[in-house]
Formats: sequence, structure tokens, C-alpha cells
Amino acid sequence: MSKLTHIDADNKPTMVDVSDKSRTAREAHARSVVRLPDEVAQQFSGEEITTSKGPVFATAIIAGVMAAKKTHELIPFCHPLGLDGCKIDIILDGSDVVVDCRCRVQHKTGVEMEALTGASVAALTIYDMLKAMSHDIVISETKLMAKSGGKRDFQRD
Repeated sequence: MSKLTHIDADNKPTMVDVSDKSRTAREAHARSVVRLPDEVAQQFSGEEITTSKGPVFATAIIAGVMAAKKTHELIPFCHPLGLDGCKIDIILDGSDVVVDCRCRVQHKTGVEMEALTGASVAALTIYDMLKAMSHDIVISETKLMAKSGGKRDFQRD
């Protein structure tokens, strides 16, 4: 059985000490999928959905980047990171809205949680902006797609 990194010798929750680690270039890519009911998806075409609340994807991108930058305020044991980059891409693919968040940093710890948080909050923002049209919207498949620069690289097939 592997030792949990956020539990100390006394079996209490703790933040991982990264003081002895080297700074390296680290990147992470996370994805969330928002499934729209067909009757909602059919009302839109093109690269942006606009409602009375405004441009849905542009607003979601801003919210996702803001969330990625504040991940350490939301997830208890995340280290505060000054992100070097955070890019969110959103595409409408049939009735699915695919949200990709890529984060980069030069640091002693990775940016997986920042990428996951950015993708998740962007997806939640899409839900919020479209819920007046339907509550039958499903946020699904939030997952890490890739990470590099730490002990172990990861690439989802």
C-alpha cells in the first residue's frame, strides 16, 4: 500500500514540504465536458454561445483562469503558485461543450490541481449561464489529460 503524501507520521493531514525539491518547468492539461440537452445545443452554432447574460464561452474562460490562479485558496493542501500561463479552450462539439485548461509554471510542485480547477470552474460557469434554458445539463468527465515536469509524466490515451 502506498503512503499518502498529505498525511504525516502521526496520521494527521499536512501540506507536503517541497523545500528540498528543485524548480522545474511543469505543465498540466485537464478537460471537462458539459453535455447540453439537444434542444439547447441546437439553438447555437459557431464558436460562441451568447445569452442574455452575455458571451458564455468568453465568460467561462475568464472564470476558469481566475479559478486556476486561486486553486490554493480552494483546495486545502495546494501550494500557492504564480502561474506562468493558463490557457482555456472551449469548443462546441454537437451537444458537448469541451473545456480544455492548460497551465504552466516553473516551480517545485505541479499544476494538475490548477488545470483541473480551471476546467471545472469554466464548466460550472457554462452551466450557470445556460441553466435558464434547461437544468438538464450534465458536467462530466473532468479529468487530467497530461502532466509533465515532475517525478512522473502522465499522458492519457
